Amino acid sequence: MQNTLLPRLPSADFLKKYIPIAVAGFLLVAINGCSPDTTEVEPEVKTADKYSSEVAEKWAALTLKLTRTTPGFSPPVASRALGYAGLTLYEAVVPGLPDYKSLAGQLNGLQALPAIEAGQTYNWALSANAAQAEILKNLYPTTSAANKVTLDSLKAALRTDYAVEEAAEVVERSEAFGKAIAAAIFEWSKRDGGHEGYNRNFPTDYVVPVFNGSWKPTENGRVNPMQPYWGKNRTFVIRNSVMPLPQPLAVSTSPTSQYYAQHLELYSKNKALTQEEKEISIWWADDPSETFTPPGHSYNLARIAIKTAKVDLGKAAEALARTGIAVADAFILCWKCKYAFSVERPYTFVRRAIDPNWIPFWPAPPFPAYTSGHASQSGAAATVLAAVFGNNFKFTDDTHVSRIRDTARNTDFKARSFSSFWETAEESAYSRFLGGIHTRQDNDTGLKEGRKIGQNINDLAWTK
Repeated sequence: MQNTLLPRLPSADFLKKYIPIAVAGFLLVAINGCSPDTTEVEPEVKTADKYSSEVAEKWAALTLKLTRTTPGFSPPVASRALGYAGLTLYEAVVPGLPDYKSLAGQLNGLQALPAIEAGQTYNWALSANAAQAEILKNLYPTTSAANKVTLDSLKAALRTDYAVEEAAEVVERSEAFGKAIAAAIFEWSKRDGGHEGYNRNFPTDYVVPVFNGSWKPTENGRVNPMQPYWGKNRTFVIRNSVMPLPQPLAVSTSPTSQYYAQHLELYSKNKALTQEEKEISIWWADDPSETFTPPGHSYNLARIAIKTAKVDLGKAAEALARTGIAVADAFILCWKCKYAFSVERPYTFVRRAIDPNWIPFWPAPPFPAYTSGHASQSGAAATVLAAVFGNNFKFTDDTHVSRIRDTARNTDFKARSFSSFWETAEESAYSRFLGGIHTRQDNDTGLKEGRKIGQNINDLAWTK
């Protein structure tokens, strides 16, 4: 009888057919398991848009501090420094932005800049860090010893953060490129006519023209006006250098003239300011002796937008470059217009034609009225910022919230919210009307010219 408990052995035909296949499969598995994986994993190339905006934000903040605390950085001088600082940041990272182009060959007299090594890896945060440290040392050489320590400390702290996981050669290569960019741009800056302008804000060789309706020294007794030759400086953008000068209204004391009507409107409003209008006026005053100046306010709006939108390093660099160039060119063209026409300030006309005892809400600054510097640079900045962040961009301007109450004018510094950048430009311009410093022609023309300046900057080939 057959034993059903014993295992049944495979037949001879089964063994002959399947054993060779099993042996071959075993050998294949053994070979593959023992052989090394020769597939190479390419290291990730980190483009500039993969970094946060931290480096840009922190250096922008320090730039503004240097502007506020370094002697001689009047609004025109400050605007120039912001232009070169923003451009340097952009050029230090633009090779790491595949869709963007350098501005070398597009700006006025800037033909070439140092190039990166082909096929090599760069840390763009380190490049930006080194570039900003280098350019600011050159632009603010007269700043305090304490500020220089702060500058070195920021550079070291950011270097530590971004170099910790990088190979030594990548760190060295990245920083060398950033420094080279800064050095090249600084050399280019020396030939623009504004180099070391902080040493000559009030040149004594300028002869103030005298004619009917001409600018007169301010109430504080300063005889020499600020930076009378600034309008001769080289602009960043070539098209801005050839813009025609807008003609001012004809001077007239006739009550039926536009000139008289605009001054009467200003005088009447200045005598009946609401509390909110006072707040608007002091918010945008940006007194150079206490703040980082009007162009610094615009640069800070760019910094606020960067933080609000949470953009990357590449977009932050673009925003600061456009804004810096905008305020720099706006001050050159505005100052060119001021000294071409030497239009009197409202306090001069009002006192001789309307009210001899009038005191404006703000004392007049020491240079001609037409066109408004606030309006020109705010209009230019708003135009370029809208190109980066959009026409409808909501944000809160907290630039001056840390300032103590203006007791002389019984007004606090309260943050202001906006739905677009152009709203800030219009309010900045209007604040000068409220302050009794500028008529509507000064502001309206300044905004119009500022928009043109900003559009010429936007028309550059920023992308490929």
